[in-house]
Amino acid sequence: MNISEMKKNRKILKEFKYERKDLYRGYTDKILYINVSDCNIKEKAVPQEMKDKFIGGKGYGLRLLWDATKPNTKWNDPENEIIISSGPVGGITQYSGAGKSLIVSISPQTDSIMDSNVGGFFGPFLKFSGYDALELQGKSEKDLIIYIDGITGKIEIFEDPGLSVDSHILAEELTEMFADDEKDAKNIGVVSTGAAAEHSLIGMINFSFYDMKRKKVRLKQAGRGGIGTVMRDKKIKAIVAKIEGVKGNLNNVANLEAIAERGRKYQAEMRELDDSQCQMRKKGTANIVNVMNDYDLLPTHNFKYGSHKDGIKIHSNIFRDKYFTQNVFDGCWIGCAMSCAKGVDDFELKTGPYKGHKVIVDGPEYENAAGLGSNMGIFDPEAIIEANFYCDTYGICTITWGTICAFVMECYENGILNKERTGGLELNFGAIEDSLELLHQLARGEGFGVIAGMGIRKMKEMFAAKGWGDAKFLNDIGMENKGLEYSQYVSKESLAQQGGYAMTNKGPQHDEAWLIFMDMVNNQIPTFEDKAEALHYFPMFRTWFGLAGLCKLCWNDVVPKGNELTAEPHKIPEHVDNYVTIFEAVTGKPFSKEELIRQSERVYNFQRIFNIRRGYGKRLHDAQPYRACGPVTVEEYESRADRYDKQLKEDVGFDPTGKSTEEKMAALRKYRENRYEQLLDAVYQRRGWTKDGVPTIAKLKDLGMDLPELIEVVEKYQ
Repeated sequence: MNISEMKKNRKILKEFKYERKDLYRGYTDKILYINVSDCNIKEKAVPQEMKDKFIGGKGYGLRLLWDATKPNTKWNDPENEIIISSGPVGGITQYSGAGKSLIVSISPQTDSIMDSNVGGFFGPFLKFSGYDALELQGKSEKDLIIYIDGITGKIEIFEDPGLSVDSHILAEELTEMFADDEKDAKNIGVVSTGAAAEHSLIGMINFSFYDMKRKKVRLKQAGRGGIGTVMRDKKIKAIVAKIEGVKGNLNNVANLEAIAERGRKYQAEMRELDDSQCQMRKKGTANIVNVMNDYDLLPTHNFKYGSHKDGIKIHSNIFRDKYFTQNVFDGCWIGCAMSCAKGVDDFELKTGPYKGHKVIVDGPEYENAAGLGSNMGIFDPEAIIEANFYCDTYGICTITWGTICAFVMECYENGILNKERTGGLELNFGAIEDSLELLHQLARGEGFGVIAGMGIRKMKEMFAAKGWGDAKFLNDIGMENKGLEYSQYVSKESLAQQGGYAMTNKGPQHDEAWLIFMDMVNNQIPTFEDKAEALHYFPMFRTWFGLAGLCKLCWNDVVPKGNELTAEPHKIPEHVDNYVTIFEAVTGKPFSKEELIRQSERVYNFQRIFNIRRGYGKRLHDAQPYRACGPVTVEEYESRADRYDKQLKEDVGFDPTGKSTEEKMAALRKYRENRYEQLLDAVYQRRGWTKDGVPTIAKLKDLGMDLPELIEVVEKYQ
């Protein structure tokens, strides 16, 4: 059956007609609720308190999920939800990076509250169809497609008519199904995942966008925390939104010219400065692969090392010159001057079910090049691109998969795993063919691939329980915190970055605080108080992007001329002022950089308390694996022996002369672990939390977040 026949003969289970409401100053004040258990569809009004305190994006997702679940709700219970929301700024086309959406759910990996950001067209299209958020609940018995027609004001739920499972084909099929013609394809946004999400806890969600230049459907990813697994558990195969072409001022903002003026200024910065700074338009985020290698920060062999002699083989110039298509618009939302969503066109696959197919690959971005490359001991650009493609289409988080495979490889090289235990796979560092086969196994639901798809935390427990390895060693090298795998920066030499990873609400993801250069390279935050201030400001500042509907990259990946002369160059004050101006211009409400931080504090503290309600979110959950803090193995210490010996002598007061490597490692470990505990104390105090990491009632009152349901959770810990 071809696509047109599938569309004509689809079995519609529910149809819901609605009156599309135009946005007013960035909001529709309506939420679309769908329960796939019984195909119940309804609209919800947004209470004023929710709008004032939670803003949009992640804030709306957290509020809706709190109200929908109980403290003991499991990720695969019908009452768990997936919430997709942009934010009041999301969807504008006059300023770069305004196409982001946030997805919120209970995570299969962490059992706590997960949020993941994503570009693509669906989030803005959902808004323009009339809804500030999409709230999905329930569990279907059959695979379903949800179609939101924002042109006619109609929503359909229909049974899967036999569409493909993997995202790169499924998104094309659904675009073809609902676009009137090729020109109309730009008006379709698709949400999907892939085969591997069904067999793992690490499933990822793809948002599509139609590339008019290439005339191809492309994908952007909401990778973290296994929300794609939740989607497949609910048997939601895909969600489609369609609107008429984006034009003019669909957000109906208060002051369009103020936004346009800042947008023009930013576009000029990109034209004039990008080539001499990060080359985002030519390399995307892969621009820092070689920079990280030069500064000993590129994860190599499961974060054991920070650089490698073969790092030159995955230098960003290679991706730019040989693989990334140049001189095309690579924005994942309309109007973004950064154009960093690089793509590899007509890449011929060498393995798996699509062997011999020529495909477009999104990226690789830095995280993919590092995680699927150096961290696994792989320095072959085409192997990285191939793994990147299959992770995306199978619906697997590339960051998570890279860190999982690196852990598996270190276990293999230490005898914890062997060919018998892996089903014949030889998973040494650098094993290109067998690591790809591991990924294909996961997509098929077979073999050791399914074990890897459980994630590092469950593998550690399994390997120790079977007597395959020492639990302490497994915990030291297993790069996860809260059940979420680390993203791809070596944090050993940056105490602030250790906190920026392990103190996150959702687990170690760099989108809260990337402080390595401030801390390790530039020594801008030398004291505990300095680090605590940075670990207060930057997580709150970055949280705000996920409330408003904005991308973080446009904030600091290209900086204005003269930024280094400002009082706080690390904050990029001119760009902060842009965001203040834009938010006020969208909403029509007075706004300031101080209120920006307070908006985030309200939501950030709410998420912390949400986790506490579920039994998480306290000091013990902010513990980090020692590999994130210091050297676990003798070879790891000796690779930086001069540096570590000097630190022992000058910082610890321990004379390393004549001491064994094991003695030196023990002394360094005691010192570094104590320093991390001191950091927790300093940050908790700065954030207004107890020594156990619980927000105080006084802090909640100060923020206007002393809601009865929050006080009920925290008062027992005061």
